Amino acid sequence: MNRLLALIAFLTLAAFLAILAFEVPSPDLVIVVLVTLAFVAYDFVTSSKNKKS
Repeated sequence: MNRLLALIAFLTLAAFLAILAFEVPSPDLVIVVLVTLAFVAYDFVTSSKNKKS
């Protein structure tokens, strides 16, 4: 359930940032959006793994 909610949050953030990047097509802003999505994706993958106790 936590992984599903994290995925929904990630997709919502990605949609917001995509709208921002397409409406304001500044190269610097697009780079910042891509770096931000990369950090969020990395955090999603590493923090949502099944942890063995």
